Amino acid sequence: MVKAMLRLTQAPNIAFATLWSDLLCEAGMPARVQRQYLGAVAGELPPGECLPEIWLLHEEHADPARALLRDYEHLPQHRWVCHACGESIEGGFEQCWNCGALMPR
Repeated sequence: MVKAMLRLTQAPNIAFATLWSDLLCEAGMPARVQRQYLGAVAGELPPGECLPEIWLLHEEHADPARALLRDYEHLPQHRWVCHACGESIEGGFEQCWNCGALMPR
């Protein structure tokens, strides 16, 4: 008997869909991106029907998968000053955009 896959969520674009799917797979929750090519027909179909979707292979992964994606959306953002050039860096960057120096540990 084949188990049905579970639709977890829609992604705003194919880049996020792929990132989220990879994140879930790396955490041991096999996931697939569906509808990744429907963006080409946006306008012919309603826009909400053209967004890529993340589907889980195992229903029991639904709650931990949602928690993982929720945690991923709320990663702490760093603010640091580059020790090499003095540039102020914000966000999740661990390397200075100005000179390429790594964030101090």
